[in-house]
Amino acid sequence: MTTAPAQARAGAGDGAQPARDELTSRLARHVLATRPEEIPPEARQRAVVRLVDALGCALAGHRAPAATQLLALAAGWGGRAEARILGTATALPSRTAAWAGSVLTRSFDFEPVSAEGPEGQEVAAHITGTTVPVALAEAERRGASGGALLDALVLADDLTARLAVGSGFDVYSGQDNTGTVNGIGATALAARLAGIGTDGLIDAWGIAVQQLGGSVAPIFDHAPAFCLPMAFAAQAGVTAVELAMIGYRGEDDPLGGRFGFLDRFCTEPRPDLMLERLGEVFCADRVVKPWSSCRASHPSLDAAARLHARGVRLEDASRIRVHVTPRTAAGFVGAPWAPGRTPEVDAAFSLRFTAAAALAYGTVRPEHLLAATDPALGAAAAAVEIVPSLAPGEYLTAEVEVLTHDGAIFRERVENPLGDRHHSPLTETQVEEKFLANAEFAGLTPRRARHALGLALDVPAASGVGPLLDALTLPEGPTSGEQTIPVQRRTP
Repeated sequence: MTTAPAQARAGAGDGAQPARDELTSRLARHVLATRPEEIPPEARQRAVVRLVDALGCALAGHRAPAATQLLALAAGWGGRAEARILGTATALPSRTAAWAGSVLTRSFDFEPVSAEGPEGQEVAAHITGTTVPVALAEAERRGASGGALLDALVLADDLTARLAVGSGFDVYSGQDNTGTVNGIGATALAARLAGIGTDGLIDAWGIAVQQLGGSVAPIFDHAPAFCLPMAFAAQAGVTAVELAMIGYRGEDDPLGGRFGFLDRFCTEPRPDLMLERLGEVFCADRVVKPWSSCRASHPSLDAAARLHARGVRLEDASRIRVHVTPRTAAGFVGAPWAPGRTPEVDAAFSLRFTAAAALAYGTVRPEHLLAATDPALGAAAAAVEIVPSLAPGEYLTAEVEVLTHDGAIFRERVENPLGDRHHSPLTETQVEEKFLANAEFAGLTPRRARHALGLALDVPAASGVGPLLDALTLPEGPTSGEQTIPVQRRTP
């Protein structure tokens, strides 16, 4: 828990204190009173893209080590059959289905990231991995149409992104905002689909903030528990709405009030920024990842993939250098390559591994993370040199330098890694191909994967989510990736 310093409690700027005083009420009205016709078509279309992408990542998550055990544990918790866990026919209480779906979605660190603000600001975030599982679980539970689901998703993502950008969050502060802002967004989403009033949502937020938390320690330790803050945020949001619906009361001003969200979880709160152009600009995660790894590794991964496209191969390299900022080099992605009990997590958060894998395969997908125990690939990753030579402001820039055995030197510099919708977006075709690859990796046949994709794209017009969830159901049988999947290296 982080307590904001006294000088930051009012936020920054002349309008901060009035914005703080009205933050809770204005955001609650925004979530519940915004009419469908007030949501721009472009915001809905972007939400469909995030939905499609998250569904594919959730399916791929079934191949993660211990996924089978995790789902068996969730099923063992029992309870009323309200909603299915994504990719299964197992129906459980909505909060449990949302929790499990969120863990699956984050398992290979492949889902949308990076919250944007109303003026294009950006901050580290993983919103979609919480909101999409909550949206599907609550829509199935309440019989909501695809349009209602999408409206709730747009508004919850907008709220969550605004809180993230205006919070002063720093990924190296120790706190994990996937367990804080995501809980507020999950609550808003569940409240809209449940149809509770503004007072009910405010009560639910007051209950939700009692459940929020999480730290980035599992990321530094390369432990799969890095998935849990956003999953517990999903569970907290659904639970909070359930309590509010029986009349259970929360605090009076859970976001801007004394000891509320701003005080407890924001180091430099900007309530004025959180409310800026509210109802005009709809914010959300801005990056659809092309590769399965931490976004901090994407600039160097992109550069290595471009070298691979130029014909440079891992087996050609006698030396690989990755130039990044000092902060990136000293962070969790810059650690030496020394895989432990969960090598797929080590791989997802390693500049060294992802650069070596991109030179070997031209990409990094979940199956490559599962191949992290390959001795040759591991030896190459361990030998990669990290050079903290870039200026501090170039945090999304990297340069990869490869010296080949015959003495040639190849370099590639990337300043806008692939995936950001403002600078280097994936095309619709690339997003769809990513979904299909994840679905087939999970066990769907190509035909069934394409059928599921069509239903996901048609969510805005769907009368309910049942057919989509049916199409996403994977074949029964072992699906976890506890046995390493061999990956064939491409040749020129």
